[in-house]
Amino acid sequence: MLSMIGLVGGLVLLIVLTLRGMNLFISAPLCAVIVALCSGVPLLTGEVNFVSAYMDGFASFVAAWFFMFLLGSMFGKFMEDTGAADSVARWIINKLGRKQAVLAVVLACAILTYGGVSVFVVAFSVYPMALSLFKDANLPRRFIPAALAFGSVTFTMTSAGSPEIQNWIPVKYLGTSPYAAWEVSLVVAVLMATFGYWWLRKIINRAIANGETFEAREGDPVLLERQLPSPISGLVPLLVVLGLSFTFHDTLQQNALIVALLGGVIAIAVINFKHFHKPQTAIHEATTGALVAIGNTAAVVGFGSIAKITPAFDAAVTAMTSLPGNELVGAAVAVSVIAGLTGSASGGQAIALPEVGPHYMAAGVNPEQLHRIVSISSGALDSLPHNGYVVTTIRAICNEKHSAAYWAVAAVTVVVPLMGLAVAIGLFML
Repeated sequence: MLSMIGLVGGLVLLIVLTLRGMNLFISAPLCAVIVALCSGVPLLTGEVNFVSAYMDGFASFVAAWFFMFLLGSMFGKFMEDTGAADSVARWIINKLGRKQAVLAVVLACAILTYGGVSVFVVAFSVYPMALSLFKDANLPRRFIPAALAFGSVTFTMTSAGSPEIQNWIPVKYLGTSPYAAWEVSLVVAVLMATFGYWWLRKIINRAIANGETFEAREGDPVLLERQLPSPISGLVPLLVVLGLSFTFHDTLQQNALIVALLGGVIAIAVINFKHFHKPQTAIHEATTGALVAIGNTAAVVGFGSIAKITPAFDAAVTAMTSLPGNELVGAAVAVSVIAGLTGSASGGQAIALPEVGPHYMAAGVNPEQLHRIVSISSGALDSLPHNGYVVTTIRAICNEKHSAAYWAVAAVTVVVPLMGLAVAIGLFML
């Protein structure tokens, strides 16, 4: 009981402190200490102790993602410094009109995500263009994280055929294919995209009606009096990233992103070489931004590492994976809750599937239906305030406060996927 109080209390405290804007390098370890103490995990001694467990999670995330964060940050800064992002933004505004700025951001993220680019990298890559679009359309900038997240971690990340890991983990445990239950997945994806975009526009329009506009800040890229490069010079590097990621995904898996992003960085540097304004400054800001972003995310991952070694977490997993009633509902609840506790969609799947997969398949559950339910449900409660992607996108990339930006993010990345999950379960039960 004390372990469960510590786990829930530590998680709630982390969410509250994150919403209040406290530094994650302080709040995440602090909350993890509370969880450890309540569960009898020694802080410094013993084979399994707080320091070793926390740093294992922290360091493993940095080791796995450092080059992707670094190259993704460099790609975004080069797009910004050369004026390529402004050029693409102006072209989109001229073609689609100012009212379609949000749609342009969502579509750019969706295309890159479905092309195999990591959701973290998509945020780095599209943010400079999104900032220009929101500025030209005079839209409140606090909604940029919601637009980026909606296009990345909802109707694309967990849909049939998506190369993202959240659609591939079930393949290993269920023996299905990435296209499992594609008919229902297509219906749910269209519903999520349509309703989510309508709701996001409604939220933004309400803010505009209340007098909110785009507010420039110190440190924003300054639009210089210079000739901007052709919009094609900004689109080609994006296509290079997309093409290389798609080409090498099957052979190199996650490392394909390193090749793709390196290709994109080289492409934009070569194509727009004469348009660089301050390349050394851009590189410095890119490296600093990458370190802050990956550090913030790793700090939260460390909290999840502590949570996973507590008795309360084992009890929660056992309870969630043995729920009575409809098997698809049980699997959805189990994956959603565990993803929420760990702040990770892939973590929720990897922990729940070894338990629920064999159990439900032995009970005669269709593996393709189970695959799709597990995939969709992993992308809902994982987007709580302490989620690594949410923290990185809101704070490190967009430089926003959780208190201002998170609630729109929650609407399109928590509520909308939960709605899509309910529809998917209903369709499978027909």
